[in-house]
Amino acid sequence: MDARITELETRFTHQERQLTELSEVVWQQQQELDRLTRVVHQLQQKLAGDPGLVDAHQDEKPPHY
Repeated sequence: MDARITELETRFTHQERQLTELSEVVWQQQQELDRLTRVVHQLQQKLAGDPGLVDAHQDEKPPHY
């Protein structure tokens, strides 16, 4: 019976550690997502203010192609 309890405690400790690590990863990913969302918003604002920043004809091939 003691071996079974020890095994359960070991598993619990391992799972608790993994949960903490996963929680940290999720937090870091959320921070990065928030940062990228801000960057996209800033770029949208910049493009809205000056549509000429992106030249739609830039990728067109010259007529001789």
